[in-house]
Amino acid sequence: MNNYLRQLGLSAIALAVLSGCAATSAEQTLTAAVTVVAAPTLATPPVADQPLTLNQIMADPDWMGLTAEGAYWSDNGESVLFSRGKSASRLRDYYRLNIASGETEALPLAELHKASQRLGVYSADKKRKAYVYQNNLFVKDIASGNIQQLTRQADRIDGASFLNNGDVVYWQGDKVFQIDSASGMVAVLADIRFSKAPEGVKDPSSFLAKQQARLIQYVAQEHAKAKAAEDYKAVLRAADPTMAAEPFYLGEQDALQELSVSPDGQYLFLVLQDKNYTGRAQSDIMPNYIHADGEIESVPVRARVAEDDVPGQRFVVLDLAKHSQKDVTIEGLTGYNEDVLAKVKAENAKAEGKQYQSETKPRKIRLIEDWSWVQSALQWQDGKPVLAVMVEAVDNKDRWIATVDLQKGKFVTQHRLHDDAWINYDHNQFGWLPNSDTLFYLSEQSGYAQLYIKPLAGKEKALTSGNYVVSDVTVGPKAQYIYYKANKDHPGKYNVYRVELATGKNEQLTDWTGTLDYQLNPSGDSLLLTASQLTKPDELYLQPIGGELKQLTNYTSAEFANYPWQAPEIIEVPSTHGAGKVYARLYLPKGFDKRRAEKYPAVIFNHGAGYLQEVHYGFSGYFREFMFNNLLAQQGYVVLDMDYRGSKGYGRDWRTAIYRNMGHPEVEDLKDGVAWMVQNTNIDPTRVGTYGGSYGGFLTFMSMFREPELFKAGAALRPVADWAHYNTGYTSNILNTPDDDAIAYNRSSPIEFAAGLKNHLLILGGVVDNNVFFQDSVRLVQHLIELENPNFDMAYYPVEPHGFRQPSSWLDEYRRIFRLFETDVKPLKK
Repeated sequence: MNNYLRQLGLSAIALAVLSGCAATSAEQTLTAAVTVVAAPTLATPPVADQPLTLNQIMADPDWMGLTAEGAYWSDNGESVLFSRGKSASRLRDYYRLNIASGETEALPLAELHKASQRLGVYSADKKRKAYVYQNNLFVKDIASGNIQQLTRQADRIDGASFLNNGDVVYWQGDKVFQIDSASGMVAVLADIRFSKAPEGVKDPSSFLAKQQARLIQYVAQEHAKAKAAEDYKAVLRAADPTMAAEPFYLGEQDALQELSVSPDGQYLFLVLQDKNYTGRAQSDIMPNYIHADGEIESVPVRARVAEDDVPGQRFVVLDLAKHSQKDVTIEGLTGYNEDVLAKVKAENAKAEGKQYQSETKPRKIRLIEDWSWVQSALQWQDGKPVLAVMVEAVDNKDRWIATVDLQKGKFVTQHRLHDDAWINYDHNQFGWLPNSDTLFYLSEQSGYAQLYIKPLAGKEKALTSGNYVVSDVTVGPKAQYIYYKANKDHPGKYNVYRVELATGKNEQLTDWTGTLDYQLNPSGDSLLLTASQLTKPDELYLQPIGGELKQLTNYTSAEFANYPWQAPEIIEVPSTHGAGKVYARLYLPKGFDKRRAEKYPAVIFNHGAGYLQEVHYGFSGYFREFMFNNLLAQQGYVVLDMDYRGSKGYGRDWRTAIYRNMGHPEVEDLKDGVAWMVQNTNIDPTRVGTYGGSYGGFLTFMSMFREPELFKAGAALRPVADWAHYNTGYTSNILNTPDDDAIAYNRSSPIEFAAGLKNHLLILGGVVDNNVFFQDSVRLVQHLIELENPNFDMAYYPVEPHGFRQPSSWLDEYRRIFRLFETDVKPLKK
């Protein structure tokens, strides 16, 4: 192996990195001999006695420590519950941490059902809590801690809630059950059937039927008996309270997607969808070549946006008291019939030599799908049959908060958020202030996600404002404050705040330099933080409001914590394309000297997901890449990690800058990043590489195809090559659909620009990737072959999905990436 690498011209230190061995002392002395002169505004990178190795940083991440995950408060606020993974296992252990003593105890499996369940629902008086654990329903008395198991079964329970009278209701499949709080009797509250209603006994209508009944006494008698039995059953059902209610028949076309029961038990709100829609076709399969039985497995996968046809949803109100049903009309949604894609469709029609005639017609509407939610899009006012819903248009241009007129069956708009680009699939929290007719919600209408309240009969009021992003809203236990997370001081620094509803005064509650998530304790006087910093992974902290921060856990391994990691410096890259400034993480080489004669090679890492924030003061979710960037810096590279346009944390305009134009603004930002490094870090602009996965792989493609001189080499991991082959939920937001906007897809898909490839491209992908299909890379490779372009290589990983699982795969992948940079980027020009 080493001889082969030496033939490629790799340095001795590079050989040590690739083989997993430490560099020799002579090599360390050689590299340490470079004079360390930091740039005036840049921090000096730390010196590590033991250089990083790929074997170490691509190993099973358990070596970094088994962190606490999913932490939440117990119901009494006296302890915190969380889980930790078992080393080298998919199994987990569960723990309870006592706040007063600081002691942590493992929970035995037999006791897990007694743990305070995070997603439980409370009774109106907050004295009881219902939750589902392992498909069974439990009710907990908050004061005593006593727990009662109400079901023992294997079938899934889809949800539960309390009625005003204290009864518990739960729904399972197409039935809703009510458990009497006094007797424990289980009754069917609603039996929903997706079929035609029985026709019942009909009087003869045709000539032959009438003749038969008139001439044949037996036929007439049987008809009379059947009619009498039917009438008797109806009378009995109305008179006898012990009988189950008559089923509701909703036709054969739809299937139930979601339901919710009003607090008084009178109404059911149903969300239905075409039962034949599956989001895939029979041809949507993926071959798995490494299957346990030795055969090739045909794995079903989601539809591509080019072939998907997402339906709208049907909304129905069932009145259980009157046993009536009514479809909810969408006419009450402001702009429900606007042709919001008229300009886009006209542009595409013109490109085809056609004309587009705009028309108004009802749009397809669905419950909103927020990717970060644990709440429901259906919210009942406390104790009242008043329902607020959040719905969105399938075309992604509108979001509505509406109340439902349950008697008339129609929506009433309370708030409309329109975006000519697309409505964010995050920052959509909403609900009712306790015991009031006032809604709270997040909205990007100002250009940044901010917090608002609105009484049903009044005007909205902004509780926050500014060029920062608000998220994670919590109403305090006494409804005196609303708590939230925001990055007010810097886009990459997050803290917890609260606003007093009576005065509108905002107050900062934490002083953290990094990222954090929080949970308010039941009494509203302390915060549980899951927080990290640049080189410190998540740990749990207790922040008493107005008190001193206390660390609760220390699960990061000593091996990781004690290593002298280089904390990337957060810098601002001026945009030459009108974007203001682009935030980035900067890693400097060992012994960095801005004035040395020999210029540095450089690498830019492109984060995935598109709408994701990578440049912050917390620990990176790309922890392997964080370590790899440290390794590259140790091996002499300047590394830049940018939040290009489209990234999260910077407001609406930054998010939508890529609308109908993916891969263009982002590449402009990468160009500015290279220019900034040339000016400030003494790099050679002809010796810059790039790499990234998923959306980052897509950007590697676009930069190397559209700006072929920008990067000397690039590695595209699990990359999108053609957006028409990606999923609908993500892609149609940004590019609309191929049928409506072929221009956007042709403009944004790398495969359309592949002829521009000039420098060395490495393509790496998992064969069983059910997110970005391996077919994406296969199609691009075939296209490059037909273009007779020799400047690419490909490596595939037979057992890997989108997020690799095997350390050996991670190691192989990054060995190839490092080799690419060492052979194509690092060598000096002769």
